[in-house]
Amino acid sequence: MTPISDPMFYAAAIPAVFLIGMSKGGFGGSLGMLGVPLMALVVSPVQAAGIMLPILVAMDIVGLLAYRGHADRKSLLYLLPAALVGIAIGWATAALVNEAFVRLMVGTISLIFVADHYLRSRGANQQAQDHSALKGGFWGMIAGFTSFVSHTGGPPFQLYMVPLRLTPTLFAGTAVVFFSVVNAVKLVPYFLLGQFDPTNLSTSAMLLPLAPVATLAGVWLVKVVNQKLFYQFIYAAMVVVGIKLIWDGTASLL
Repeated sequence: MTPISDPMFYAAAIPAVFLIGMSKGGFGGSLGMLGVPLMALVVSPVQAAGIMLPILVAMDIVGLLAYRGHADRKSLLYLLPAALVGIAIGWATAALVNEAFVRLMVGTISLIFVADHYLRSRGANQQAQDHSALKGGFWGMIAGFTSFVSHTGGPPFQLYMVPLRLTPTLFAGTAVVFFSVVNAVKLVPYFLLGQFDPTNLSTSAMLLPLAPVATLAGVWLVKVVNQKLFYQFIYAAMVVVGIKLIWDGTASLL
């Protein structure tokens, strides 16, 4: 097995792994979604996703160890079963779904959510919302579906989680558990789609040592950043990712 040897690939892939790893460690929310597009500047998006998925699973293991005992069980109870349904729907309808439209939709919803937050808050601290089985089921299913179709499960997950105003550690631990399960389930359909060829796997192995370092850096940041700044960073990340998704979706549709 011969890994990719192009230096330009690693110039993009190494920052991408750190970006995704810090997000996997709980810091930055959906900002880690920019990692695969960064790699896609030098290889195809499909190959970038194939290279990253084994690394994502390794990051998930590190995250689970770092956040063991820190997850909101009620959120997972509402989100995870629905996410599995969403993955199944995405797999069953993969040939029919317009990925560009999904990206455009998720990006638009993300920006509306952030705009609504700031318009309603007017600088004041908003009250935490209660859990909702209906909202959790809806956004969990959307997160599972969009995660499978276009790797955009982060914003729908955050649309349910952010209003709960959990502590940063509890928020991050819940995200780690949620996406660990989602990524593990996605391994089967991705394997059947042929994304784990020898070149991709050997390249993944080259980048793998960076995974625990990047993830633990995210875990450390969650612990040292105060709650207000943590959520401000989450909202900022949603804006950046939302604009990127709208750009990509619009460009593909046009």
